Amino acid sequence: MNSDYISILSKELSLRPEQVRAVVELLDAGNTIPFIARYRKEATGSLDDQVLRTLSERLEYLRGLDKRREEITKALTEQGVLTEALSAQIAKAATLAELEDIYRPFRPKRRTRATMAKERGLEPLATWLLVQPAKGDPLEKAASFVDPEKEVPDVEAALAGARDIIAEMVSDDAPLRKQLRELLTRESAVTTKAAKDEDSVYSNYYDYREPLRSMAPHRILAVNRGEREGYLKVGVDAPEDRAEQTVRAAFVRGRSQASEQVGLACDDAWERLLFPSLERELRATLTDRANESAIKVFSDNLHQLLMQPPIRGKVTLGVDPGFRTGCKLAVVDENGKVLDTGVGHFTLPGNDAGKAAAARLIKGFVQKYGVTAIAIGNGTASRESEQFIVSLLPELPGVAYIIVSEAGASVYSASPLAAEEFPDFDVTQRSAVSIARRMQDPLAELVKIDPKAIGVGQYQHDLKQNALTAALDGVVEQCVNQVGVEVSTASAALLSHVAGIGPALAKNIVAYREENGIPSRAALKKVPKLGPRAFEQCAGFLRVRDSKNPLDATAVHPESYDAAKAILAALGCDAKAVRGGIPDIAQRAQLYGLDKLAAEAGVGLPTLRDILSELQKPGRDPRDDLPKPVLRTDVLDMKDLAPGMELTGTVRNVIDFGAFVDIGVHQDGLVHISRMADRFIRHPSEVVKVGDVVKVWVVSVDEKKKRIALTMVKEKL
Repeated sequence: MNSDYISILSKELSLRPEQVRAVVELLDAGNTIPFIARYRKEATGSLDDQVLRTLSERLEYLRGLDKRREEITKALTEQGVLTEALSAQIAKAATLAELEDIYRPFRPKRRTRATMAKERGLEPLATWLLVQPAKGDPLEKAASFVDPEKEVPDVEAALAGARDIIAEMVSDDAPLRKQLRELLTRESAVTTKAAKDEDSVYSNYYDYREPLRSMAPHRILAVNRGEREGYLKVGVDAPEDRAEQTVRAAFVRGRSQASEQVGLACDDAWERLLFPSLERELRATLTDRANESAIKVFSDNLHQLLMQPPIRGKVTLGVDPGFRTGCKLAVVDENGKVLDTGVGHFTLPGNDAGKAAAARLIKGFVQKYGVTAIAIGNGTASRESEQFIVSLLPELPGVAYIIVSEAGASVYSASPLAAEEFPDFDVTQRSAVSIARRMQDPLAELVKIDPKAIGVGQYQHDLKQNALTAALDGVVEQCVNQVGVEVSTASAALLSHVAGIGPALAKNIVAYREENGIPSRAALKKVPKLGPRAFEQCAGFLRVRDSKNPLDATAVHPESYDAAKAILAALGCDAKAVRGGIPDIAQRAQLYGLDKLAAEAGVGLPTLRDILSELQKPGRDPRDDLPKPVLRTDVLDMKDLAPGMELTGTVRNVIDFGAFVDIGVHQDGLVHISRMADRFIRHPSEVVKVGDVVKVWVVSVDEKKKRIALTMVKEKL
């Protein structure tokens, strides 16, 4: 293990070296992040998933940096140009950008003005000029290089070629590039101008300027898209005088005639080579920064969405709205099992006979199966569907409804996975079933969908897709393992996100379950290709609630079963009581002495506390502690809204400049960041998260543009 990694990561992440060393060793041994976070707390000092992922990503970057360092060293050695000074520079480089700056002068180049000048024999003249002797006339020196056969017709052509060589040398100077990069980062501004003489969503940027260092991520992404779509011309406004002085200061010495030639070469290097190159770099850095921020916001939103509390214990009617083909209906029981399906035609104007038939069908479902909740997809015809359902509610006592994400229906119904899971249903039935299950358990249903299709981010199609996918997959993995999975009922899609499993092994588990059942955690070892390593990683996150061993229904890892039994024995608790939970076990442990109990059980204090928590409340779902989603019994329209009206809504999306809140009118309202609190906040995520139920007041309504402005601070109306 590279000790430099330990030192660097410890400093960057403010961690103890022994923590970092333990994490690196665990990662290198093939352990998953959820497993390390949950079951190796003694080794890591109880680092959570987020810190572990950050550490893992930085470790990967540092190793990639060292790999590139080796590649460059090898290339320079093969060229015969590696010196002790270069080796020291390469060893000292802390970023890929610094490494590439060092390698830049030696990288194979395309044919440039400088290479052509060298071919014409002008390199000695450039070398003489760079020495900048106090005496000597460059015109006289250049005269000896005039050669029409080499395309050097006169003295000026010779000097111009020599300056081209010097300009490229200046441009390739690593310390100078670093100095200029820092200068431009501090003092440059991004400027945007209109590229088309027409109105667009980018009109705010038709004549815009903002300091580069303070430009918000969402504005960076907006101008990038505007430029890509041809509406904007985007550039970097640099401190020209300061930059030119910096370049000259690095190369010009004295005031000789040769120095004047070097100065001209420096000016050319800045204008023709350095600035265009650095401008591209700076904009790429800005975009990377915006990517990181947008991916983090997307990840945070997805985490909150996936961790929304289930609405348990309700027989649910799912409604996938539609016009011409009608609304697809499906009834599922409390566990998501499909009880019945149908189609209702109640969204088109008129059609009284269709509406009457749909009303009878829905009332029949409610009476026959005891439906207590209705989930309506937020897609085409959802408004008309909601109005119809609300009109029936007086005749459906005890029933309430909720609008759920469109992704729970249309995206899922079209996926190959849906066809695999519901082979006996057609596409329309699958979508209605999905909507109902989406309400009952958001996590179990949403994991079946590509996270990017869920739509809780901003500019997701403009982001680096590999980085976005990796981040969102990490979020899904974290949420699934944090909640745990009931192995006897989980879909292959859900199982595939459990630590150590993956898609292929998940299918093996489902196939084995269907043929043999899985009566215990130990039975998982019989699943084809689920070896000891995979079992170690996944076992603690899989629940077997009907197992004879009550610990199989908890988050206690099998490796700690003996410790759990020792704890129960020491505290005088009946092992049979574990299934229902032992409410006072934590108090008993405190009286017994935690250190003594941990020592006797052979575990550390973090593991002891986790075991006690599970014995107190087996298989606790962390989502149960969060605010429940709002079930509605009425419907509003935009025309019903008026400034000052107080409403309760659910946060649907959090972005850099505010949050969109569902207030039940089929058009989310925007709470701008300036109206989210009575204090200064840097980001909306400091105040709200996806799924939060919040009180808001209407600021303004624009029905034509379908815009609703809201505030969370009444005084800011």
